[in-house]
Amino acid sequence: MHRFVRDLVEWIELPSTTGAEADYADALARALRAEGFDVELQEAAPGRKNVFARAGRPEVLFCTHLDTVPPHIGSRVADGFVFGRGACDAKGQAAAMLEAGRRLLAAGERRFGYLFTVGEERDSIGAKVADSALDDPAFRDRWQPRYTVVGEPTGNRFVRGHKGLFYARLEAAGVMGHSSQAIGPSAIHELVRATARILDLRFGDDPDLGQGTLNVGTIGGGLATNVVAPHATCELLARIVEAPAAVEARIRDCLGPHVALYAPNANYAPVRFHVPAGEPSIAVAFGTDAPHMRRFGTPLLYGAGAILDAHTEGEKVGLAELEACAGRHVALVGELLLGP
Repeated sequence: MHRFVRDLVEWIELPSTTGAEADYADALARALRAEGFDVELQEAAPGRKNVFARAGRPEVLFCTHLDTVPPHIGSRVADGFVFGRGACDAKGQAAAMLEAGRRLLAAGERRFGYLFTVGEERDSIGAKVADSALDDPAFRDRWQPRYTVVGEPTGNRFVRGHKGLFYARLEAAGVMGHSSQAIGPSAIHELVRATARILDLRFGDDPDLGQGTLNVGTIGGGLATNVVAPHATCELLARIVEAPAAVEARIRDCLGPHVALYAPNANYAPVRFHVPAGEPSIAVAFGTDAPHMRRFGTPLLYGAGAILDAHTEGEKVGLAELEACAGRHVALVGELLLGP
């Protein structure tokens, strides 16, 4: 079994769902130190640490995330694939990146490094903390690369852009009372009417990224069938192709006087990535840490595996695809270092 496959199998066996990344982070730190990299651990939240590693002063940074979605699924190797939670999203990306690093060091190249972040699957807290650390001049001197290669399952194709994200929570207020009486409003009725109007909206159309889409992910409220509902909520998530402010304004126009919208500042517009000259590229709908790392140089998005396998019971990544990914990473560093 190839060394990077052994790495991946070992890492898949370590549960690392969002919030519980510590064991996997420690394992990655050990592996990087064993290869001779200088490793820094950065606390992003209590008990949760980003992993930075470098050979010299990085001009190119490899970046992917430590956390996985639940549930944990153990590893197996069969039919030319590694299966298990994180196989492609994103422990396989880390394995290919580390293998590329071994080859680069063997060739005498040291102008690269790594960043492995916590929390990408939920709120990108690791990426946000890493980016804010660049306010410190000493940190900035060590960690301000010209390029960051973000690893996600893209079928070993470079991505030219991905959609933005808009999350919001709607809260409706009503008057609690006996349902036999003409009282109200009902929070549920108000919320349902507003949600129906929102679902009839169009959320933009980009010639490259396609249409913006919206999903009502959760909805709840009320006390009993014979009680007028005093409170109701729902959560919306839109994959957007325009500015978040434009999406928010459109949604607010659909709300009645008894429905309020709460949207965090973490929403972001579509992201455009660098694609090396002559490379075919794709656009994707899923999100990454890239919008939260604006000061880490020009971003690229590339990695082994298929997004359709991520977050599934049968998550997998091909061994040949991992090998090709590692080789492309090696060549990519040379190309980027020769660039402006």
